[in-house]
Amino acid sequence: MPPQAIAPEVPILVLEPSDRAPAMARRFVAERFHEWGYPDDYIARLVVTELVTNAYQHGAGVIVVRALRDETHVVIEVWDQGAGMPVVQEENAEATSGRGLLLMSELVREWGVRPIAEGGKIVWALL
Repeated sequence: MPPQAIAPEVPILVLEPSDRAPAMARRFVAERFHEWGYPDDYIARLVVTELVTNAYQHGAGVIVVRALRDETHVVIEVWDQGAGMPVVQEENAEATSGRGLLLMSELVREWGVRPIAEGGKIVWALL
């Protein structure tokens, strides 16, 4: 399911960039999974935590979260207004951070980034 083909009536969560944003995004995703009758939201909560944390730490402006589904897949999208693009870091046993995208990339079917014409980007993950 291409992330840009999603209906506009999908619920969104708009977050101020803060250390509370990841927890609020986890609750939002858990609520969507509950509404859909999906009992296992663990990977989705992990993915949204990583993407929102990156938006908070490295992005700019408000953070927008969407969780979308079709008959077989779920897509998590996180938007921010920062220009920087996420990069998967190489494994480094001595690093104390920077492993989140690497871990996430191993848990999802596919993920990517697309720029927004007004500035910023959408980082998406297909579960």
